Amino acid sequence: MGFKRLLASLGAGGASVETVLTEVNVVPGGVVQGEVRIQGGSVDQEIEGLSVGLQARVEVEGGDQEVKQDIEFTKMRLGGAFSLQADAVHAVPFGLSIPWETPITSFAGRQLPGMNIGVTTELQIARAVDSGDLDPIVVHPLPAQQALLDGFGQLGFRFRSADMERGHIRGTRQQLPFYQEIEFLPPEQYRGLNQVELSFVADDREMDVILEMDKKPGLFSEGSDSYKAFRVGLHDFQGTDWAAYLNEWLSQVGSRRNWF
Repeated sequence: MGFKRLLASLGAGGASVETVLTEVNVVPGGVVQGEVRIQGGSVDQEIEGLSVGLQARVEVEGGDQEVKQDIEFTKMRLGGAFSLQADAVHAVPFGLSIPWETPITSFAGRQLPGMNIGVTTELQIARAVDSGDLDPIVVHPLPAQQALLDGFGQLGFRFRSADMERGHIRGTRQQLPFYQEIEFLPPEQYRGLNQVELSFVADDREMDVILEMDKKPGLFSEGSDSYKAFRVGLHDFQGTDWAAYLNEWLSQVGSRRNWF
């Protein structure tokens, strides 16, 4: 069943726009498909442009506080200018590619709080621009990402929170102007450990996996033994016992620091 949202009418007697998403469930590297339907008003109008894009609400550090900012991180123009007759209906199908780095918004059957990602629709008409509300999409993990998440679950870690932060993780293939952090609370056997943070930065072949425990202020510090970065192929991750891999790293760092 499609997801619909109606944009505001563009002036008295003007056109209205409805965006319909064929399927809201996607994965990084996938495609969200839908259709933009423009309903003519009571007068003929010249449509100068129509586009769809993806937008995320991210955290931006500003002085002593963090503020939220909407960032459009991909955009696609749908055709050129055209004349819209009064009362006519103009339907434009689209397939919008989901960047490989797109943060996940759901896993283990739950929507992650605060992960706001969706499709935007923009109509340019008569020297005006009408931007619609966000049509949310649900971004599920890639199989390789799911394997790491399952590894934490098998060790007894519990999801704490997730956020998207403007900035760049050094030493990764990151192209987007923001990244995601997923925070886990440890089970009792890892006493002394406050939390572990996980980030994925993927492309079409592999992904950078960034782990950090007991995080200090600022971006990731590669000089700490509580930071670990490695690469995982998107198609050859099955040969690793990820729960054992994560436990080995946690145990090594914890024993050096007398945490557990």
